[in-house]
Amino acid sequence: MPVDLLWDSFTKGGYAALADAAPEDAFDHFYLALVAFGHQDLSRAAALAAKAVSLAPASQIFKEAATYLRRVQSEGKQSVYVSPESFAAFIRGGGNVPLYENTSAALRSVYGEYSGASLLDIGVGDGLALLAALSDNIRTVTLIEPSAAMLAVTSKALAERGIPVDAVNTTFQDFVRSEKGVWDVAEATFSLQSIPPKERSSLLSWLRMNTRRVLVAEFDPPAFDEQYAPERVRYVTERYEIGLAEYAGDGGLVAQGFLMPVMFGYFDQTVARTNYEQPVDAWIKEFKRAGFVNVEKRPIYNYWWASAYLIDAR
Repeated sequence: MPVDLLWDSFTKGGYAALADAAPEDAFDHFYLALVAFGHQDLSRAAALAAKAVSLAPASQIFKEAATYLRRVQSEGKQSVYVSPESFAAFIRGGGNVPLYENTSAALRSVYGEYSGASLLDIGVGDGLALLAALSDNIRTVTLIEPSAAMLAVTSKALAERGIPVDAVNTTFQDFVRSEKGVWDVAEATFSLQSIPPKERSSLLSWLRMNTRRVLVAEFDPPAFDEQYAPERVRYVTERYEIGLAEYAGDGGLVAQGFLMPVMFGYFDQTVARTNYEQPVDAWIKEFKRAGFVNVEKRPIYNYWWASAYLIDAR
């Protein structure tokens, strides 16, 4: 049964309608494995992934998925950030190197338009984008970051440069409820995607009232309405095949410690989402609805998952 027929049966009868489904090629088996995983049928998911490997042994994503599912069977599911070493290797390797270099350069070019600006960084993390971008044009920095450990790293680095820092260990949502001020520039590098859509309107309106300019770095993935739609699974499969190849020589550190937990999370119905990506043009529409008059986009880097853009809103 090809994937389109699997999808048709699923939409009509749910997962139960796939009980006797007989997938044909490797991708059909992989597709059904993801649906089985999402419905907690872990033994079937593992068997289907293993079959996909036997039918297409050259595929890296099928191999890594089968390995991950075997581990899930014995050890349980793994949080995306449970392995700091895996995430560190991911974010500072592969396509992330030029991605963040270009992101920092794009931010720094905007800083250069000011003689002494105040900056608000939303979800700064350990400062990977910010620290390389900073120039003497930035007078003061306010940091928002829910991870105390990562916030401490960035705060220390800024203090060592003699830059006045106001570091706030909280979420952006909680920050806007308790903080007031006006910043020349606010920025968010790949962090606004974690905010649920229903919460965005009020946050963007707050930015419109409290900042003079907003810079947002985000990916530009296609919009998919259905979790198990074949076109969504094809996109994820094709893109992760490329991404996994960038870390092929690390013994599975990034694949098993970060990328597979992220990928399977797209199809897991038992956990809350941590990512609400949308096309860049959808972000632009949201900024305009919030009252920003001039909203532009410019490319940053053609990343393996999706092209990255800098949104510049005033």
